[in-house]
Amino acid sequence: MDGNSAAVLPVVLLTVLSISSAFLQPYDLLYDDAVQAFSQSDYGSVVRHMEAALSSFSELRRTKVRCRLRCQDQHQFESNFTDLGFFYAVLRRAACTNPCIEEKVGAQSLHKVSEDVLQDFNRRIPYNYLQMAYQKLKMPDKAAAAAHTYFQANPEHVEMGQNLEQYKDRQDVRPEHFVDREARMHQLYFTDAVKLYDKGDYGAAIILFEDALVEYFQADVECRALCQGPQKFENHDHLRYRYSLHELVSDHFTQVLHCEHECVRDLATRPGRLTPMENYLPLHYDYLQFAYYQMDRLEEALHCALTYLLFHEGDEFMTENVDYYREMLERDGKPREEAAWYLRRHKQELELLLMGSDIMGVEFTEGNYWSSTGGRHDSNRIPSGTDGGMEYVPISDKKNVSSAVVHTQEGGPLVYDSVRLVQNSAALNGSQRVLLDSVISEDECSELRHLAHSVTMAGDGYRGRMSPHTPNEKFEGATVLKTLQYGYEGRVPLRSARLFYEVSERARRIIESYFMLNSTLHFSYTHLVCRTAITGQQDHRNDLSHPIHADNCLLDPEANECWKEPPAYTYRDYSALLYLNGDFSGGEFIFTEMDAKTVTATVKPKCGRMVGFSSGGENPHGVKAVTGGQRCAVALWFTMDPLFRELERLQADEVIQALDTQSVWTHSLNINPKDEL
Repeated sequence: MDGNSAAVLPVVLLTVLSISSAFLQPYDLLYDDAVQAFSQSDYGSVVRHMEAALSSFSELRRTKVRCRLRCQDQHQFESNFTDLGFFYAVLRRAACTNPCIEEKVGAQSLHKVSEDVLQDFNRRIPYNYLQMAYQKLKMPDKAAAAAHTYFQANPEHVEMGQNLEQYKDRQDVRPEHFVDREARMHQLYFTDAVKLYDKGDYGAAIILFEDALVEYFQADVECRALCQGPQKFENHDHLRYRYSLHELVSDHFTQVLHCEHECVRDLATRPGRLTPMENYLPLHYDYLQFAYYQMDRLEEALHCALTYLLFHEGDEFMTENVDYYREMLERDGKPREEAAWYLRRHKQELELLLMGSDIMGVEFTEGNYWSSTGGRHDSNRIPSGTDGGMEYVPISDKKNVSSAVVHTQEGGPLVYDSVRLVQNSAALNGSQRVLLDSVISEDECSELRHLAHSVTMAGDGYRGRMSPHTPNEKFEGATVLKTLQYGYEGRVPLRSARLFYEVSERARRIIESYFMLNSTLHFSYTHLVCRTAITGQQDHRNDLSHPIHADNCLLDPEANECWKEPPAYTYRDYSALLYLNGDFSGGEFIFTEMDAKTVTATVKPKCGRMVGFSSGGENPHGVKAVTGGQRCAVALWFTMDPLFRELERLQADEVIQALDTQSVWTHSLNINPKDEL
């Protein structure tokens, strides 16, 4: 360990210890400090701030759980329910909870964290930064742990997988260093128990399965406690909310109930996966009943078998097992109380949710939480055990689009004489793909690059995040409306701002015509974006500039599926990238199979080249690392649904119309371009 890395450890320890003894600093501010330090190659500060951010995030969660559970226990609802009694308990809980949280959190209790930062923490993005920072500090053991933690939630990240393989080959990194720092204990125990079960070590497996159940029910309690906070009210403007008090209360508690009901799915979903493990909780009792049988503990086996039947009443194989245990014991048994109580509450929640959805007009669909695997072994009268099959099954409200029928026509007119077809779908080894050259001229490329240097801002278009996809590059962007604003204010030539507007319209017309669409393509989002390699961070780099993804669905490489559901932009239908230069290193655009690994086509950017494609799961794509120079392009996404037209584009259309009619210079304006801006 060198002097630099040795100096980091005490700082990290002091930071963590100080967090536990004083008011917490908001984790998003610490996270921002860490990202800024990374951009300045200050890796010691990256570790200090990022570790503090992770500790603050975890401690805030623990504090909310502890305080809400304590106050809930101290101020319970009365059994003889009355309106006053209910509101009294609610007010007492609030009066108890808020000071409890503030005592530990301090000012952070009033600090609102953005959804983007919260998503980053849920996706374990901080560990990507930590892995690189620890690597720079020559601390491979900690880098390996950070890489392993990140990869568990991002298994499609090819480069991180390669990093892990490199760490495994190092002599100074041992197997015990590859730990998941965010592991959920109930899942960890369950996974280890299954391994022991498969090896025939039933005694050890029983211990871990029982531990897994204890952790599961504790995690369920904590998950439900975290639901006891502010709720999001979809489709309601509460500034103009005219519902009665009871309707407001009903709406809030329906949202809480829905959140609590979703804990079942959350606890069964592994990091980085979109769907829960099938039959997750019942499988514990299935494994246990057979393991207890193998250990000749038939009474416990009977209890577990009866418990399984609570989830799957009438299951043929388990019913036979129950009959066998009863016959051997010459007495009956009871299901385990913790599961019976859990299912009673689950049933009550479902009934209340269905009632609440009817009252509030909210659609609620029950998830397929307890699907049976049906993969047992029948050996006459010998009890059967599970084969351990845990498959991913889509919840009923998800839509699988990987095999959806998509528009397949192409080869229409290119609209402009200068545009040249380079490759069609067949040449690009896919469907609904096209590569075109000479969409714009060298002069137009040069003018747009100059515009980009004048108007783009770091993080613009990425909710202020300077490095949204990789910490090794700086991302800068600008929209059409912003460039028109700069043009109107004289900060850039108005001619250049109009060129950006006109070029994007040119691209839209070409895509609409070439793919022979029967309806109008509308702009969904238009972005002038440049990616710049950060000097000093390119050595041994093997990540992507933009990870493999699809534009209107959530890519799940392990399941070989793409789920058309939020937060994906499900309304996008076609995408295009118009390149402004090629004088940089790396930065090739790639199409892949749905496994996010198998490259099917590679496009080398150059001035005037445009790649267009349909936005669904049939076209996973990404961008290789920009390792030197700056790569600039106009990125465009289109929709055929006019309800999802880009608002800024409509405003830009009105500005252009006003400028064309010269009404901007009169006093009788119907539209003032500056107002639109």
